[in-house]
Amino acid sequence: MTVRTPGAAGVSAPQPVRTERSPKRVRVYLGGHVIADTLRALLVWEIRGYPTFYFPAADVDHGLLVPDGEAARAPSRGARAFSVRAGSAVAPGAARVYDDTAADELRNHVRFEWDAMDAWFEEDEEVYTHARDPHTRIDVLATSRCARVELGGVVLADSVSPRLLFETGLPPRCYLPAPHVRMDLLVPSDTVSHCPYKGTARYWSARIGDRLQPDIAWSYPAPLPESQKVAGLVAFWKADITIDGMPMA
Repeated sequence: MTVRTPGAAGVSAPQPVRTERSPKRVRVYLGGHVIADTLRALLVWEIRGYPTFYFPAADVDHGLLVPDGEAARAPSRGARAFSVRAGSAVAPGAARVYDDTAADELRNHVRFEWDAMDAWFEEDEEVYTHARDPHTRIDVLATSRCARVELGGVVLADSVSPRLLFETGLPPRCYLPAPHVRMDLLVPSDTVSHCPYKGTARYWSARIGDRLQPDIAWSYPAPLPESQKVAGLVAFWKADITIDGMPMA
């Protein structure tokens, strides 16, 4: 479903808002307190690529919301800004209450800044980074095609048993068994990333002579269930990656 909000005279109208009702129980926590708990969460695609949760106002603990004043009003959609205070934990300006908006689907809903909250759950499973798109799919397929990774003419990996990960809306990624990777050329990095579909990744940089290519490789030691087939495998980017001699997109 999409909704449009009208613009003032002489001002272009905002872009359409794509929304979809989630059938899952969704909860958000701050400071050990449940800030919102609903069976009627609204998924709103504000940013291309993934949605965010909007909670019906009736399913939010308004006793934990502190008004931030009219100056923080979002003019395009008629939202009021609130801080969230739960015990000693405070998230300034982390809530937007849509009680005066021309977008019918958003009216009487509350949106929270993802990173300002402590934890998000769909049913009893924690969700990381952002809300999951119900239309995104992860496929991990074994292949006997030859995968090769080079950087500056140096081979970093060579395998005839890689796995290809296909994720909706993203280019394919090639994951290789660690024994087929020149791990002696990789230096552990402090970088960590989180994906709501794959889990937590750790990174390596590549050191070739005096050159250090930061965060060129990553792996998911304990991926989420839908991505278990890449557990412990190593993927690369910012390098020359070929499959059967053809460059990967």
